[in-house]
Amino acid sequence: MSMQMPGQNDKSMDTNMEMNMGGPTATLSENILRHTASGTDVEPNSTTPPMFMEMHRNWMLMLHGQASIVEQQQTGPRGSDKLFSVNWLMPMAQRDFGKGELTLRAMLSLEPATISGRFYPELFQQGETAFGKPIVDGQHPHNLFMELAALYDYKLSSQTLLNLYLAPVGDPALGPVAFPHRASAGDNPLAPLGHHLEDSTHIAWEVVTTGVTIHMLHLEGSAFHGREPDENRWHIEVGGFDSWSGRMTVTPTRDWSAQYSIGHLHSPEQLHPEEDVLRQTASIAYHHAWQAATFDGLALWGRNHTVGTPTNWNGYLLEGQALVQNHHAIWTRIENVDRTTDLLGASAPAEETVIGRVQAYTGGYAYRIHHGSWGTADLGAQGTFYDTPTALRQLYGDHPVGVAAVLKFQLGK
Repeated sequence: MSMQMPGQNDKSMDTNMEMNMGGPTATLSENILRHTASGTDVEPNSTTPPMFMEMHRNWMLMLHGQASIVEQQQTGPRGSDKLFSVNWLMPMAQRDFGKGELTLRAMLSLEPATISGRFYPELFQQGETAFGKPIVDGQHPHNLFMELAALYDYKLSSQTLLNLYLAPVGDPALGPVAFPHRASAGDNPLAPLGHHLEDSTHIAWEVVTTGVTIHMLHLEGSAFHGREPDENRWHIEVGGFDSWSGRMTVTPTRDWSAQYSIGHLHSPEQLHPEEDVLRQTASIAYHHAWQAATFDGLALWGRNHTVGTPTNWNGYLLEGQALVQNHHAIWTRIENVDRTTDLLGASAPAEETVIGRVQAYTGGYAYRIHHGSWGTADLGAQGTFYDTPTALRQLYGDHPVGVAAVLKFQLGK
């Protein structure tokens, strides 16, 4: 553990801290203390996120991140093409503080500059706005400040922690690890179609989360501002507490983790400011390493219920990624997601309702062209095949296709 035990010298403390942050962990408490995902999210204990680490006096300094250059092309009446980059960078500092551990962390992205027109093309995607109009068939960029947070974990015993998370911009306890940071989507540069049903709160304002970790169980509750980010992706927004969430995470073995979460979001969408949303998510994540390969997988369900209406829309996701012989990355994502009348654009009715369910099947491959002291570079491509619901076939065609060439740079080792 990163906590110094009686009789433990500084060198052994530094070594243990590096092992717990950079390698697999034996317990959920050790995993929590790494804080290598956004917010207080948890991957399986055996996951080994790439990163740089260095001790500076009493601080463990860490840096990891990634950037992908993507050329996306799509078929069908609504298909379009674009060259863009998705990216994020996470610096972090940790040290012992009193009877616990203090973590300071930031998450930054240059997507407001590397994604022109305020969105990149993605068929059937919806959510948020660009230039005052709904984003249809596109995914918005992330904010420059994705997270600015302080975390404190008070150690009651070797496997029992009290947790506190404070962030003017951050990730409340709602949903799984957000898609930019989870290992099962490591080389897939596109957002899931179910993003706004599953993990869109990974950038929220004025987040306070408290929790307790007991052996394999992690319980959390959050208060935050529920409105999603506006079109100005360069600033930090403000707003009072008006939303809440709760999450239970269980890690029965080192390779498995599962979570269930529920949250009430006050007026999350600018397009429908009068609507509140009750969101539920459940997921199971898996990681395993063999001598010549590693595999990460995720099964995920997300559901939005528009409060005060009969409207429910669901998203189901199954994704996985394998790294073979440290050179070949193979991934897939399968989605079955409800879409709403917002896809109709200017002709959409004022009240949002479900209009159909879309299936999306993605497969990709990348070859590791460089593995150096700074990290890795992968060159590959992926394709997505869509099955259009009957109500939308006139707009999209029966089976549009999207293809993307991807050059990905990963910091850390």
